Amino acid sequence: MFDLLTAFALNFDCQWVAYGSLARDQKGLKPVRGDPAVMLNYPDGWRERYLEMGYDKIDPIIKRGRRRIEAFRWSEVYNDESTTEDERRVLDEAATFGLRSGISVPLHGPEGSFAIMNFAQAWDGEFPNRTITYLQLAALHFHLRVAEFASATGIESTSNLSPREKECILWTAKGKSSWEIGKILGISVNTVNFHIKNVMRKMDASSRITAAMEVIKRGIVEL
Repeated sequence: MFDLLTAFALNFDCQWVAYGSLARDQKGLKPVRGDPAVMLNYPDGWRERYLEMGYDKIDPIIKRGRRRIEAFRWSEVYNDESTTEDERRVLDEAATFGLRSGISVPLHGPEGSFAIMNFAQAWDGEFPNRTITYLQLAALHFHLRVAEFASATGIESTSNLSPREKECILWTAKGKSSWEIGKILGISVNTVNFHIKNVMRKMDASSRITAAMEVIKRGIVEL
């Protein structure tokens, strides 16, 4: 479904898409156990920077989304007087990784449940109202299908691993430590541990070794 959504978004020159279902006190797009889904195709460099800098704690898009019902442009958030300089820095740095303009679609559900869908372009420019309408409808349909799937299967729909998660768990299976994996991939130890914990959660494993064995057994990666 996510592949279909990203293909649809390309019709509106949106290269980057992110969808996340967040806990009530969660500010950024970091997966937590029990989420129906967290799916995104953001550049690896930006995802790693976002996590390393703790931008999930000050992401102004998430903060605005919790208070809004309708879709909104990122430029509205950036230019809002209530947005702090630290919050603007998140958007400024996102732009340096190619996410230069975007819109967000808040998706509120029963009992305070909340998800958000982001669509971003690689250049500056405002989204026409008609484009926002189409993307908002696509986000809503996608969200409903994900919720239906999660309800029907009783499991998280985050079983697919990202490319970086596959790399980290593969090197884990080869006996490498987080420090060694960080050196091999050129990322921090904290980022390595974050990806490995994601794999453990998705595989419902209590240790990284168990997760690695499960990933290999399922044929997700090969030694």
